[in-house]
Amino acid sequence: MKIKIIICSVFTVSFFNVKAQETISAEINAKAEPTDQIDFNKTSAVVSYSKSLNTKNQFKNTFEYSNLKVNYEVGRFLAYDNLESFNQFKNKMEFLQQISSTTKLNYTVTPTVNYQQNLDFSDFTILGSLELIQQINSKTNITIGAARTTVFGSPKFMPVFALNYKISTESDLLLGFPDSKLSYSNNIRNKFSINNNFNGNFYNLDQKNNLDNSAKASLSQMTSTLEYERNIDTNWFINFKGGYDFYKKYELLDSENHKIHDFNISNGYILGVGIKYKQ
Repeated sequence: MKIKIIICSVFTVSFFNVKAQETISAEINAKAEPTDQIDFNKTSAVVSYSKSLNTKNQFKNTFEYSNLKVNYEVGRFLAYDNLESFNQFKNKMEFLQQISSTTKLNYTVTPTVNYQQNLDFSDFTILGSLELIQQINSKTNITIGAARTTVFGSPKFMPVFALNYKISTESDLLLGFPDSKLSYSNNIRNKFSINNNFNGNFYNLDQKNNLDNSAKASLSQMTSTLEYERNIDTNWFINFKGGYDFYKKYELLDSENHKIHDFNISNGYILGVGIKYKQ
């Protein structure tokens, strides 16, 4: 119990430290990712706020809890059918600093807790990034930097980059790694986007489920989706997404991130729905 209280305090202190919010939002999302032999169903709840600290500095905090359910085909993977539920708490803190009229620095610190059922200090991980944003002209900016991220299924340092281009008043283009996006809005209520991103995560396994010296469950994929968001009134939004996962992997790793077991799952489509409140 003490361990849970201490770990949860790391997330809540940063979230409630800001007394006045300029923007706050809350959302709930559900996503289904079936494959030939294993189905993945993920639900998440997200609360975020952002605030301008002064004319040159902005702060944003996003707190998220997610639960991943894994359903195995009947009669297959009998030795692993206890690996059916995984949890994560994540608190992303972003600091955007204006260095000059055309240059910004973005610092991100993201403590996470990734676990199966029993929470422990060993489940605590720090992720983050440092990015330089350079404005080229009124329509274009470039972002380059480095991040410690889990897009390939375990914490790793890697470069990040993006080219942001304002095509028109209705559309924007983002080309980069790990995320790319083309968005279009025909009015203030409707927004359409085509997304492509590399994404992944890992979850520490309970000691009782230590199969073949495995310590983590690792998932990664490249996801392409078509998303529609509708502003149903002043503060409420609903969104739908559908797409496909490529290069999808579900593996068990040891404590040094070496592969112990590969489930050899197929690629598969994804369907998602979410609702958001924003003010």
